[in-house]
Amino acid sequence: MRFLFGLLGIAVVLAIAGFAHATTTGLETDITKGADHAPDALASFAGLTASIAVLIVPVAFAIERLVKRDGLRIADGVLAAVLAHGTALATDLWVTSSAPNPIQEALTHNAPGGTGLTDPVHGYLAPVIAYVTAVGMARRPRWRVALWFVLLLDAFAVLVGGYTTPFSIALTVLIGWTVAYGTVYAVGSPNVRPTGQHLLAGLRRVGFAPLTARRVEVDGPESPDSDRGRQYLVTLEDEPPLDVTVVDREQQAHGFFYRLWRRLALVGGITQRRSLLSLRQALEQEALLAYAAIAAGANAPKLIATSELGPDAVMLVYEHIGGRRLDALTDGDITDKLLHESWTQVRALQSRRIAHRRLVGESLLVDRSGRVFLTDLRGGEIAAGDIVLRMDIAQLLTTLALRVGPERAVASALAVLGPDTVAASLPLLQPIALSRATRAQLKQLARARAQRERDAVLAASAAEKEAREERRAQSAEHSGGGATGVVGAAQDAKSVSKADLSKAERKAEKRAIEDALEEAREEDLLSRIRQQVLLIRPQAPVEPVRLERIKPRTLITVIAGAFAAYFLLSQLSSVPIGDAIANADWRWAVIAVLGSAASYVAAACALAGFVPERLSLVRTVLAQVAGSFVKLVAPAAVGGVALNTRYLQKSGVRPGLAVASVGASQLVGLGAHVTLLMTFGFITGTEKTPSLSPSRTVMAGLLTAGVLVLVVTAVPALRKFVSTRVRALFAGVVPRMLDVLQRPAKLVTGIGGTLMLTVTFVICLDGCVRAFGGHLSYSAIAVVFLAGNALGSAAPTPGGVGAVELALTGGLIAAGLPKEVATPAVLFFRLLTFWLPVLPGWLAFTHLTRKGEL
Repeated sequence: MRFLFGLLGIAVVLAIAGFAHATTTGLETDITKGADHAPDALASFAGLTASIAVLIVPVAFAIERLVKRDGLRIADGVLAAVLAHGTALATDLWVTSSAPNPIQEALTHNAPGGTGLTDPVHGYLAPVIAYVTAVGMARRPRWRVALWFVLLLDAFAVLVGGYTTPFSIALTVLIGWTVAYGTVYAVGSPNVRPTGQHLLAGLRRVGFAPLTARRVEVDGPESPDSDRGRQYLVTLEDEPPLDVTVVDREQQAHGFFYRLWRRLALVGGITQRRSLLSLRQALEQEALLAYAAIAAGANAPKLIATSELGPDAVMLVYEHIGGRRLDALTDGDITDKLLHESWTQVRALQSRRIAHRRLVGESLLVDRSGRVFLTDLRGGEIAAGDIVLRMDIAQLLTTLALRVGPERAVASALAVLGPDTVAASLPLLQPIALSRATRAQLKQLARARAQRERDAVLAASAAEKEAREERRAQSAEHSGGGATGVVGAAQDAKSVSKADLSKAERKAEKRAIEDALEEAREEDLLSRIRQQVLLIRPQAPVEPVRLERIKPRTLITVIAGAFAAYFLLSQLSSVPIGDAIANADWRWAVIAVLGSAASYVAAACALAGFVPERLSLVRTVLAQVAGSFVKLVAPAAVGGVALNTRYLQKSGVRPGLAVASVGASQLVGLGAHVTLLMTFGFITGTEKTPSLSPSRTVMAGLLTAGVLVLVVTAVPALRKFVSTRVRALFAGVVPRMLDVLQRPAKLVTGIGGTLMLTVTFVICLDGCVRAFGGHLSYSAIAVVFLAGNALGSAAPTPGGVGAVELALTGGLIAAGLPKEVATPAVLFFRLLTFWLPVLPGWLAFTHLTRKGEL
C-alpha cells in the first residue's frame, strides 16, 4: 500500500507541476526571496553539516545492525539505494529531454554560477532516503529523530543555496520512499519474529529460569480474523510451567483491512476504538483486560509478566492452565454444567460492564476439572455500552447453538442471565453483529439447508414421475386385455379421458412438489434462537437494531453515482443542451411520452400472463407504476422482482407460487431479450449501417457464449454449480409454466406483453432521438436499447443510474448519431422512463400499501 501511495504521490507532484504553472512559479519565487534573507553563515553551516551527516547516519545504523547480526536489512537497503539511483538518473534524463516545459520549469532552474540547470532529482539524496526506509530506520525512535533532522537540514541547505526547487525536493523524497517499499515488497520483508533464544532471554530478564519453550499448535479451526498471537508452553527449573503469548507486528496487523472496513461500515460505539494498535498499546490493553476480568470474578488466565522482545514483538506471560478450547471438544463433552459455567463467566464480566467482543469457541478454554476460562481478551473493552454487552450475549448464544442447538443454548442462558437480559439481546441477533467466523458458519449452514430443500423438491418430482409411469403402465395393461370390438365411438372418449388424465397428473406433480418444499423448509439458526426466547418472553423486541452505517452496495452506488455525474456533466458541458431543446420537435416528444406510458400496461400484461389466477388489470398496472418508485432505491434487476412477488402474495397467490410466477416471467423475458437482441443485431448488420455492425457483435457474442459453455462443462465445480441451480429453477418454474400452457389466452398475454414491453421502450427512445433531429432505423434503436437495458439491469446502482446513460449514449454515437443529438435524446429518454414516473410511482405505492395490496 505504501508503494502504491508513493506512485500516486509522484503522479500528483508531476500533475501539479504540469498544470499549476502559476502556483509552482509563485512558490519558487517566494522561497527564493526568503532564501536571500538567510544569513550566509547559517547556509554554509547547514550545507556542511548535512553533507557529512547524510552519509554518517546511515553508515552508523548499518554498523549497529551488523553488530546485532541483522545483515538482511542492510542488503535490502543497499539494493533499494541502487534502484533509487537508477530511477533518479532515468527521471533526470526524461525531464531534461522529453518532459513538457511546465514540468521542466517546476523541477529545474539555472544553477548558481551559470553552470547550467539544476538536477530534477538529487542523485545522492534519493538513494539515501531509499536506503534508510528499506532498512527500517524510521521505526527506531532515536534513529528516526536523527534521520529527519538530517533530511530537513539538507533540504534547507540546497534550497537556500539555489541548487534545487521545492518540487524537486518533493519528487526526490517520493522516489526514494517508493523505490524502497517497492524493493521490500519484491524481495520480502526480513523475519521480525523473535527466535526461541530471544524468548528465553526475555523470560530471564523478567526473573524466570526457563528450560525449554515449545510452540503450542492451535487445536481446531482458527477464526480468520484472529490476532491472538503465537502460544508457547515454557517449562521452568523449579516452578510450574508457563503459558506465553508472543505478538509481533505481522500478527498485530492480521485482519487490519477487515477491522478498518468494520469501523467504517458500522455505527459508532460498537467497534473497537482503533483499527490497529501499536504493540505497546496492544500489550497494555490485554494486560488491563486480564486484570479487570479477574477483578470482576471471572476465570481468566492470570497475567504475571510482560516484556518487549525487541522493537517488533512483545510477550505476555500467564500461569499455565492446560485444557482444550470449546471448538476442540466433542458434542458429548459439552455438558449442561459446562454451558452453565460459560454463562457464569460472561455474567461476571457484564456485572462490571466488561465486554469480551469475541466470544467464539476458540476463546473459551476448558481445563481438566471442567472450569471455563475466558481467553483472547485483547479485543475486549471496559466501561462498555449496552449495545456492546448485548452483542456479547448474542454472540455466545450463536456460538453455543452451533454446537448444542438453540434449545440447550437458550435454556442455559436463561438459567444464568434471566429472561429479561437474554430477551434484550434479540435485536442484536443478526449476522452483522457476529464475528467473522460465526458468519461463515451460518452461511455454510444456509447453503446446506438450501441444498436439502432442492434435493427434496427434485426427489418429489422424480417420485411423482415414477408413480405416473406406473399408473400409465397399469392402465395400458388393463386396456390391452379388454374387448376390441367397440372402437368407433369410444375413440373420442379415450382422447378426452387422456387429456383429463394428463391435466390431473400435472396437478398432482405440482402438489407433490409444493408439499415436499413445505416439508423440507427449515428455519435458519438465528430464527430458531429467537423462537426459543419468545417462548419465555413473547413480548420481547425482535426488530433488529440498525448497526450498519454504510453497506458495500451503498458504497458501490456512491462510486457509480459519482462516475455517472462526472460523465453526464462532461457530456453536458460539451453539448449545447439549450440549443437542442429550443430546436426540438415536440411532436415526436409526445410520441415518446405515449410510448413510456404504454410500457406500464405492457409490463402488467407480461406479469399477469404467467399467473393462472385472475388479477385486476388496473391494480397490476398500478403495481408496475409503483415499481418506478422502488427502482429509485434498489437495483433495476432486484426492485421490480421483489415488488411483483409481494403484489402477487397480497393478491392471494401462495408465496411459493408467487415466486415461481415472477421467475417464469423473468425467464421468458430473458429469452425474449436475447432473441430480440440477436434478431435486431442481424437485421442492423444487413442494413450496412456506417459504424454500427452488430452482425459481427452477434457472432462474437455467440462465440463467447460457446466458449463459456465449454468452460463450464469442462470444470466439474462450475458444472455442478450451474446444474444444481438450473435444476432448482426448473423445479419451481416449470410446473408454473405447465399451468399457464393449459390456458392459451394467458400464454399469449404473457408473451405478447413481454414483446410489447420492448416495443414500447424502442418507440419511446426513437421518439426522443427524432425529437432532437436524429434518425436511425428501428432495428439499430432496438439493439442500442436492449444492450443498454442489459447493462442497467446488471449495474448495482438504483435504476442502473450511470450505466444506462453511458451505454445508451455510447451506443447511439456508435450507431452514427452525433454527440449533440445522442446526449439530449438519452437524457430525455431517462427523464420519461425513470425520473418523471417517480412521483406517480410513489403515489401508486402509497395507495396500494394503504389498501393492503402491497
